[in-house]
Amino acid sequence: MTIGLVDSAVGTHHIPAAVRALSSLPTIDYADLFTLRTEATATPEQWARAMFGDVPSVAELLIWRGVLGLRLSRGRSPDTVAGWRIDGRGDDWIRLQTASWFLTANLLVQTADGRVSLGTFLRYDRRLGRGVWPPSSAVHRRLVPGVLRAAAARVATSRPDRTIP
Repeated sequence: MTIGLVDSAVGTHHIPAAVRALSSLPTIDYADLFTLRTEATATPEQWARAMFGDVPSVAELLIWRGVLGLRLSRGRSPDTVAGWRIDGRGDDWIRLQTASWFLTANLLVQTADGRVSLGTFLRYDRRLGRGVWPPSSAVHRRLVPGVLRAAAARVATSRPDRTIP
């Protein structure tokens, strides 16, 4: 198994229009896209679950609920990934969505041609979003490559006849 470098693009003008179009947000105030080349294969939903699990971890709860105030569903559900609602999907992508009182967020997982990508799209619904997210985004951008690599390792070692954890 080869786990390669993670490419990244930050800023709406650096994200391809076809990828931005998969966001459900009418306006995008923040966008990033991280892409990993990998030999591991799975559906977009399996990749999302390999990245985040069925329910959020303690660290994810701290960041998503504690810092960002995101409203997450509780418990396991076929309609959610780590508490984020599955908001749309296609053959090679799945979109997760949630919101807090000051921002709305999409996570987009896309697969194609030996690559898996994770995109983050935010709309600031209140001024506080512009204050909270920029410092949080620095941590986010440091964490995402590791999330992709760990997911690739999980996908590569999973058996095809069972659900990826």
